[in-house]
Amino acid sequence: MADSIRIRANIFGEILDHAKSEPLTECCGLLAGHDAIIDTIVRARNSLESATVYEISPKELFRLFREMREQGLTHLGQYHSHLSSHNVPSPTDIEQAGYPDQAYFIVSLRPDARKPVRAFAIRDGSVRELEIVCVEECEGQRLTQSAQSKAKKRKPENL
Repeated sequence: MADSIRIRANIFGEILDHAKSEPLTECCGLLAGHDAIIDTIVRARNSLESATVYEISPKELFRLFREMREQGLTHLGQYHSHLSSHNVPSPTDIEQAGYPDQAYFIVSLRPDARKPVRAFAIRDGSVRELEIVCVEECEGQRLTQSAQSKAKKRKPENL
């Protein structure tokens, strides 16, 4: 897995919104897209209805993967929230990580979280943080957030 994961800015916002909409339960869901860019959020139900752990029921997971496949989407990651702890993988998150080639996004609802959303690669018990690169559409071309910033700083000449 690469050292970064690309995601549309609106999806990044939707992950945060989902976590904020479930302040008493860890939210969870899948992330999918095209061309290695996450452009679709697939909300799921935490079947454990817990504030400290999450699980997507096997029946729902099967249905969600079937729907993604029918829509031509590629599974690129999953996400969940931590209500009162920092957004680093817990021992349970590491133990249950079953998708070594996908990113694990974790949202922290702590008001003091420096980065409320972080992403990790988890493989064989090892954890590595991934850089999250927000990607936007701009006149049919994809631009990263940093490229957009540079483009906005440049002023058109002779206008």
